[in-house]
Amino acid sequence: MPLEDLRQSPTMARLLDALDQGEDIGHRGRFTFAAVAARFLPKEEVVAWLEKGSGEGEHEAKALVQQVTERGYNPPSRQRLLDYNKEQAFQICPTPDDPDTCNLYRELTMPEEVIEDIEEYREQQFEAEEQGEAAPAR
Repeated sequence: MPLEDLRQSPTMARLLDALDQGEDIGHRGRFTFAAVAARFLPKEEVVAWLEKGSGEGEHEAKALVQQVTERGYNPPSRQRLLDYNKEQAFQICPTPDDPDTCNLYRELTMPEEVIEDIEEYREQQFEAEEQGEAAPAR
């Protein structure tokens, strides 16, 4: 069922289809896939999907999945995906002019820990701004 949950997102379905066809989804595409899929699928399954695409072997896929899980990276925002589009050939968001596309937070029901992590980060930002400090690094 979690794979079907991921496919509810057109953005994730695009990444899954490209990986399934052996395409290279680029470094940012792999990061995006790992950051999202690791919240829905077992790590081994995320690694297996990453290995399907060109440009990543088992060692690199395992390292990426370990990195996103250990550091607790949240799925990227729509704006971040649009920025990623400018950095690589594979377009994670093929319709950047449509404001209703490529928003993973609208396309998926995120696990509660993702929402809690974002709320905690926003609270830290607010506190830092109140104290005249720089926002916390992410």
